[in-house]
Amino acid sequence: VFNADTAELLSHHQVEIKQEFPREGWVEQDPMEILNSVYECVEKTCEKMNELNIDIANIRAIGVTNQRETTVVWDKTTGEPLYNAIVWLDLRTQSTVERLLKRIPGKNKTFSKFKTGLPLSTYFSAVKLRWLLDNVEEIRKAVEDGRAMFGTIDSWLIWSLTGGKNGGIHCTDVTNASRTMLFNIHSLEWDPELCKFFDIPMEILPNVRSSSEIYGLMVCFPVFESGALTGVPISGCLGDQHAALVGQMCFQDGQAKNTYGTGCFLLCNTGQKSVFSEHGLITTIAYKMGKDKPVFYALEGSVAIAGAVVRWLRDNLGIAKTSQEVESLAAEVGTSYGCYFVPAFSGLYAPYWEPSARGIICGLTQFTNKNHIAFAALEAVCFQTREILDAMNKDCGIPLSQLQVDGGMTNNKILMQLQSDILCIPVVKPSMPETTALGAAMAAGAAEGVGVWSLNPGDFTAVTCERFEPQINPEESEYRYARWKKAVLKSMGWETTDSPSNGKPE
Repeated sequence: VFNADTAELLSHHQVEIKQEFPREGWVEQDPMEILNSVYECVEKTCEKMNELNIDIANIRAIGVTNQRETTVVWDKTTGEPLYNAIVWLDLRTQSTVERLLKRIPGKNKTFSKFKTGLPLSTYFSAVKLRWLLDNVEEIRKAVEDGRAMFGTIDSWLIWSLTGGKNGGIHCTDVTNASRTMLFNIHSLEWDPELCKFFDIPMEILPNVRSSSEIYGLMVCFPVFESGALTGVPISGCLGDQHAALVGQMCFQDGQAKNTYGTGCFLLCNTGQKSVFSEHGLITTIAYKMGKDKPVFYALEGSVAIAGAVVRWLRDNLGIAKTSQEVESLAAEVGTSYGCYFVPAFSGLYAPYWEPSARGIICGLTQFTNKNHIAFAALEAVCFQTREILDAMNKDCGIPLSQLQVDGGMTNNKILMQLQSDILCIPVVKPSMPETTALGAAMAAGAAEGVGVWSLNPGDFTAVTCERFEPQINPEESEYRYARWKKAVLKSMGWETTDSPSNGKPE
């Protein structure tokens, strides 16, 4: 919950959501668990507000932000999901992508780039939805019976929170729609040709709205039988990376931010024109702040694995009990001692779009220990950011003079210093790290009919920031970066689909 006059964070609550990995490369979440976590966060935050003597009747609008591309299909008659949500970094659709590529002249991965801004990849929702229609009998049947609804997580939440099977609103916003591969980012409509290509029935798609308008009103939560926010309008909706761009006030052409979450996402506002990358970035809708407001575009560099590599060191290798411990392990050595880590667990995203890559750790010697591997993992996040920043500088022609950052991982001071060293430019971090939530709140508060939030950056006092300046010489930085790129080449072409059973346990 934010104060609309000062943009300060008043209260918050968070719940970690389980990721399920039913098979190698598969990543799922339970849509009911996601919905219940939202109920729980609302309830707990409202309780905290009462303890702080803030009247929750002052809450004027609700914004939704979500991990993008994650795909859900549910039954509109029962209100229940028909399968787990397939998460954005899931790889099960690799064979679907290859099958679709065969139908494109010259197997051109960028065949839809000028309509959607996106390359054909396992990353986007259309191929996940195609997989569900091909493989889940219940979903096929629900589509035939006219009971199925498709949406990304924002749509699932808005539909459920505005009444679900009793009149819930089935909608999404332009930013989330622009990540499906079914949406034309110029006409701002679902594209009949693309729907035909992926063989997706258009009647299951949500209505596309702007990022800032009243979609519907919150209804009482069945779970808690409490109506803390009943009747409050849900009036903001932005995919998480777009929300962070808004939260960082990047409203000018050329302003950029990098968010360090599960993955890493660098977005640069390109104004009211869509810029198409020559260097492996994707073109996406940045935001549209109202029905009658213009649409703004962005260039985006997406890295699949950032915070997820720290989680992996913690949960899979067990070299640390907490994420903070990974930072202190790295701090103890202050170098990777020639060890390089390419965390291509889900293939490589920008700027390579190479699904056959897999993670590797190289340059190991008998001297290497867990501290060096922890350091190499943090360094990997920074090198991946440098790759997308280099691509962005080439596409935009104006190199960034500093990098604005946000997201959970930015609390890691070692990481932020490393990032500045590897980019050779200052890294600037706002003292309030919840920029994504702030962006969604801004969109909600600025909506017509709510009007409690100004989007003019001059109306807010300057945000207090922490600055990290480069501390190593550029030659050393370049040397390390060149070694990292050598490691990236070694990670490619690892997985081939014609290997026996794909090397995967059946």
